[in-house]
Amino acid sequence: MRVTSVVADIHVDDLGAARAFYTDYLGLAEEEFNLGWVARYTSPETGAHLQLVTRDATAPVDPVASVKVDDVEAALAEAQERGFEIVHPLTAEGWGVHRFFVRAPDGNVYNIVQNH
Repeated sequence: MRVTSVVADIHVDDLGAARAFYTDYLGLAEEEFNLGWVARYTSPETGAHLQLVTRDATAPVDPVASVKVDDVEAALAEAQERGFEIVHPLTAEGWGVHRFFVRAPDGNVYNIVQNH
């Protein structure tokens, strides 16, 4: 398994209300996607990006970051071998990803994801 990118998942109460701060002030003007409960914003100049999340639509907890990997099944197997808690099982989501959530020893939960 190889990590290809990491995106911070910032909790907000309302995507629309938060949008201006992240787009106008921080310059993350490009909305890559918006599912109503999660939206990703990117700087067209630098490629820096983050995601705003109100509450994960299909998982029991909200992650602190989404970690894109090249082999999500290998990532799950390694997490299980190491004894890490799997908070949300490997799931094929309707928006085009396979993902699972794992809890790090420090308590933070990560969304381990691969596009399919």
